[in-house]
Parts: sequence; C-alpha cells; structure tokens
Amino acid sequence: MGENTYRFGMVGLGVMGRNFLLNIADNDFSAIGLDNDPEKANALEQEASSGHRIKGVTSSEVFVRLLETPRTIMLLVPAGKIVDDVIEGLIPYLDKGDLIIDGGNSHFSDTERREKSLREKGLHFLGIGVSGGAEGARRGPSIMPGGSRDAYPRVKSILEAVAAKVDGEPCVSYLGPKASGHYVKMVHNGIEYAMMQLISEAYDLLHRGAGLSVDELAAVFKGYNERKLKSFLVEITASIFTKKDDLDEEIYLIDRILDKGKQKGTGKWTSQHALDLGIPIPTIDAAVTMRQLSALREDREMAADLADRPKLEETRADKAIMINAVEDALFFGFIASYSQGMALLQAAGSEMNLGMNLEVVAKIWRGGCIIRAAMLEDIMKAYRKDPGLSNLMMDPHLSNEMERCASAAREMIMFGTRRGIPLAGLTSAMWYFDAFHTSRLPMSLVQAQRDYFGAHTFERTDRSGTFHAEWY
Repeated sequence: MGENTYRFGMVGLGVMGRNFLLNIADNDFSAIGLDNDPEKANALEQEASSGHRIKGVTSSEVFVRLLETPRTIMLLVPAGKIVDDVIEGLIPYLDKGDLIIDGGNSHFSDTERREKSLREKGLHFLGIGVSGGAEGARRGPSIMPGGSRDAYPRVKSILEAVAAKVDGEPCVSYLGPKASGHYVKMVHNGIEYAMMQLISEAYDLLHRGAGLSVDELAAVFKGYNERKLKSFLVEITASIFTKKDDLDEEIYLIDRILDKGKQKGTGKWTSQHALDLGIPIPTIDAAVTMRQLSALREDREMAADLADRPKLEETRADKAIMINAVEDALFFGFIASYSQGMALLQAAGSEMNLGMNLEVVAKIWRGGCIIRAAMLEDIMKAYRKDPGLSNLMMDPHLSNEMERCASAAREMIMFGTRRGIPLAGLTSAMWYFDAFHTSRLPMSLVQAQRDYFGAHTFERTDRSGTFHAEWY
C-alpha cells in the first residue's frame, strides 16, 4: 500500500457514513471519505484518533485517485435518485474490477437494476443492509451483504472487523446474489415496525389501562428486558421512560412527544412485496397502517369528541396481573412478528432465487441491529433443525411458547377492546396465529360467492380438478 493511498472509500459523510468510516479506521484499515460539504469532510478528520489513517475530501477525482486499486467504494447516502447520481458521477474515474457498495436503505428492485447495469460495465456491486443506527455504525452494526459473490471476499475482512460480535462471531455474512442484502434489510425493518407497534400497545395497556406511572413503566420494562423479552427495543423503551423534559424537569419527555408516527418507507415496501408474493404479514401491515392513522391527528382529535369513549380511570385492572399478562402478550406478538418476516424471506428466497440461509440471517441479527433479541437464538436453532421451515410457528418449541402465551394475549385483547384501547398489532398477531392453526377456514363460502357472481370456479374436498356450479 502506498503512503498516499487508502484501502476503503466512503461517499456520504453524514453521521452514519462518518461513524462507519471511523469504525473502519479503529480496526486499522486506512480510509478516505468524500462529501460535497467541506464541513463534513473536515469533521471526519477532526473526529479521528491520532493513530487513524483517514482523510476527508470534496473532489470525486481526488477521492478515486487516492484509493488502492482495485477500488472499494461504499455509499451511505439517501435512497433513491441520489444513489444513481453518485454512481454516475464516479463511473468516469473508475476502472474495470472496481467495487461499489450501496450501504443505504435502497429498494431491492433498484439494487437489482444497479447490479446488472454495473456488471455490464465490468464493475462489481454489493447492496448492503446496515442496521444499528449511528451508534451501531460507530461501535458495531449488523451488516447484511448481497450482490457480487466474487467481490465479497475483497471486503469480508473489513466488514467482519467492524460488525457487532456475539460470542466472538461477527454479525455479518454474505447472504446471496443480486439484492439479497437489501431485501433482508427491508424485511428486518418490517419486523422492526411490528415490534415497535406491539411495544407501544403494551405501553398503552399498562399506562392507560392499568394506570402505571412513567416511573413504574421504566421499572416494568427494565424487568421485561431481564427475562424472555430481552431485546434492544425493550431495553431502550425502559430508558425512554426515565428521560425528563429538558424544558421542564417536572415532566417526563414521553408525555410531551406528539403522537404522530413517521416512517421512511421500508415497512410499506415490506407490506407491498408480501402482497405481491401472496405471503400474509398482518402484524407488519398493522404497524404500517397505525403510523398512517396516527398522522391523522387533527381528525382524531375531532372524532374523539363524537364517540362515547369508555372511562378508563373507572375500569383499570390490577397492576400486578396486567404486568404479567402484558409480558406474555408481548412475547406472543414478537414471535408472530418474526414468524411473518421470516416466512416472507423464505418465500422471496425461492421466488427470486436469492439463496438465503435463514439460520444465517437470524445469526447476524443477534447483535448490532435494531431487532436484536434473545429469542433469535431459538429462531436460529429452528432453522438449523429445518432449513426449509416455511413458518416459525411450525417449530415445536416456538409453537409451544406461543400456545403458552396465547391465553394472556387473548385476555389483553379483550381487555383493550372493552375499554377502547386500539391493539392493531396484538390483534393481528392473534388472528394470524388462530388462522394458521385452523384446518378449515370459511374461505369455502368466499369461493362459492366468487363462482356465483363471476363463474371463477372452485375446488372440492372430495375430488381433484376445478368445478363450476349453476347457482341460479
């Protein structure tokens, strides 16, 4: 390596890109970053430690010239047209065999298109999902690579060095060709939506339904995180309930945050493609819908005065009973969420020839990422026993766990329904569980109706083939 050349390049020196590059430098790899904003380029060098070989520049030509060949360039820029613009701006300076990595939340179809286009130009391309937020990027994220198999060995040692570690194993592994990495990251985010929705419903049940104070909620969620619900999202929820408002130290910040959920689109993408493949993911769908519904705040405020709402303060439940029941209900919902996401990955892997190993997916989700949770160990074991498992609810251990928690989930759904507490996530998880475990659903009537008005035909239980009845 020459004195003035760098092993790894990063385009986009916002917080995520800068932190990821500093993580690379922490692991003794030389790195160079490119950003149009001189302040961001300067910030990279200012935040670096004295032992780092790291540089920030604002010129694409200089950036490419200072990289070792064949070059390795990662992009951490907003998804969409800007990714194409950055790639197009780099191509004139690149040589055949160079590697471009997209580390943003790009739609998998865009990743497939870019991989094909760059391959035709003699360039390698990897689409990599990175989860863990800014802190994860700096200290160790979960990394989900897919794309050019020939190019992955070039960055394998770097990605394994910067990734989170669980039991000494890096939370990164090559997942498959084309858009495998970005597809897995998309579904990861869909599961994240579902888990966050379920936790928000648990909060509502305990806070409004049982009258727990914010102080009590912090202690309850801290306890949850020490048992079977141990996970990053439950851990940070306990922490959130301890935060006072900087503008008024008598008030907890959670009570001052506007209840309008926002989203960047990955949950919606997950729902849309699941519909395309015919894979039911109702809890993820419900989470997306609730964020959309929460945005209708003005309408909700007016509608709240139109209906006679139950008086929660008059019908609150015993706190101890509720705390235990909500813990089981939340655990039930978490398993349902993972089941739906993994079922989608299993189907998409076959349909799109992505070649994903779901045991490996669960393995790299155990550390660094937003949906890391202790139960991923059981999920990993389930796919180790049966790599072709179509749904986690068919694994004996996880099925027994859901059955054990189902009564508590049903009680919480009835409790919330009677008191007007919306539980879209938990309710969808329950009907998903019930429908999946029902050998004969009432779709026979739907098929009869379709044949009646549209002659769409139906199948019979007693013989093969398709049939049409003269209904009138």
